Amino acid sequence: MKIHYITGVGALFVVALHILMRLVVPYASSLEYGYVVSNYHNFLYAVALESILVLIAVHGFNGLRIILLELRQSPLWENGVTVATIIAMIALILYGTRTIIIANGIGL
Repeated sequence: MKIHYITGVGALFVVALHILMRLVVPYASSLEYGYVVSNYHNFLYAVALESILVLIAVHGFNGLRIILLELRQSPLWENGVTVATIIAMIALILYGTRTIIIANGIGL
């Protein structure tokens, strides 16, 4: 349960930082294609996006796991739910990381 609290508080701070970074620039210009792409080329911004991705994915899938474990209690169910949520979480993080890397211009 501690990981759920830690990822929740961490996500709160990183998302707040992300929103503050967005407030510095006028709204209309922050949606322009060139500006969005230039943000992905900024290493610190890409790291912030990656940390948001990981924190929210871990927090969300752990919450889903907790909800599903409340439905039934048996060792087989618990192991199956745990494995399924971990696989889904890793798949989401890998796909999101791939997107950030491609947008950063590194390519795969």
